[in-house]
Amino acid sequence: MENYRILVAEDDKAIRESIGIYLKNAGYIPVFANDGLEALNILDNDKIDLVIMDLMMPNMSGEEAIMKLREDYMIPVIILSAKSEDYDKIMGLDIGADDYITKPFNPLELIARVNSSIRRFYRYKTSGDSDGIIEIDGARLDTNEKSITIDGENVELTSIEYKILELLMKNPNRVFSVDEIYERVWNEPAIETKTVTVHISRIRDKIEINPAKPRYIKVVWGLGYKFQKER
Repeated sequence: MENYRILVAEDDKAIRESIGIYLKNAGYIPVFANDGLEALNILDNDKIDLVIMDLMMPNMSGEEAIMKLREDYMIPVIILSAKSEDYDKIMGLDIGADDYITKPFNPLELIARVNSSIRRFYRYKTSGDSDGIIEIDGARLDTNEKSITIDGENVELTSIEYKILELLMKNPNRVFSVDEIYERVWNEPAIETKTVTVHISRIRDKIEINPAKPRYIKVVWGLGYKFQKER
């Protein structure tokens, strides 16, 4: 197993150190930050493969740190927070996180989520079609570079957003249920299907001229979503 480096941004020393122990036992290398500002500085100067981010921290909150890191980094981000309301979870995903775990947390679940995110991201990072290009009505997806352009303009996506879009674009006009999207992208039984809806909303905001009247990602009421291919 490759020694992936996991950045833990958490201001509570006891929690930070306990997460570090769980990560080491699972074969990862933990790197620690006390707040969002320190986390960004580490990302700029160190190789980091995944971020575990608390939200309520001094100097710079986790929310602000996630929004800033998404300007430059596509790596997986897991929020670990005491905020447990549905609104908080949706907000966390909406600003660019890939997953959300609430405190108090089950260490086995945390490591399972880290394992899943690492497998998903680095499997997709190294895979691709023979020519690597999918083009549909002005949308161009490069499966080798893991990039997407709309009418020639580059679109920045998180790793989860990219994978959802890749799934839909590889199967144009095919309807996928929310459960099927979750199982295909997260590679686990569908449990947090609301997450899919949030991510698709974010994708629409990024690739559609008018997200309220989408050109590409269509909802088929009662069935799911599809990537529309007109010609």
